[in-house]
Amino acid sequence: MEFKTGMDICPVWTPALGYMGAMLCVVLSNLGAAVGTHKCGIGISSMGVNHPGGIIKNLIGVIMAGVLGIFGLIVAIILGSGVTEPTEDGETTYSQYNGWRDLCAGLCCGMTCLAAGWSTGVAGEHCIKATGIRAQVHHIKTKTRSEDGEEGDAAKLYIAGVTILSFAGALGLYGFIVSLILASSPGYSCNV
Repeated sequence: MEFKTGMDICPVWTPALGYMGAMLCVVLSNLGAAVGTHKCGIGISSMGVNHPGGIIKNLIGVIMAGVLGIFGLIVAIILGSGVTEPTEDGETTYSQYNGWRDLCAGLCCGMTCLAAGWSTGVAGEHCIKATGIRAQVHHIKTKTRSEDGEEGDAAKLYIAGVTILSFAGALGLYGFIVSLILASSPGYSCNV
């Protein structure tokens, strides 16, 4: 049986893994937030031309996309604060286990927030446009309102859109939770 020495388990380059995890977490999650905000913003802009009264109500997609960036920031702060730098002698107490764990935690949160931002943006854009079109059609047909409850149909459309956005945003929440569990798990320390 061969035992690993401190330099094999805790090489001087392992803090770079932890910092890469924090960097990838914040970059990917903010990229997802930017994509979601961009796509929802397109929907709000196109809907706002014909139905400006619905702009505030339809900001929920932009808000949910912005939350994804906050998820990445929180995990990146936790990951970055757990990294210990090497000493001047080239020794570190930050093990390979901790480095790979933190890199995986950062990728987990970052990639799920990127996917959530993309799905929030695409779904949000189309739901916002549909709500605007429905409101415009309802405004045109006010003289010939049918008995089937067109206002109720518009509310159902909005609720369906919010539900879709909630499940799209939940993808980022799942990655956020798993990343927090990974980041808070006990690591391996090299006391050299």
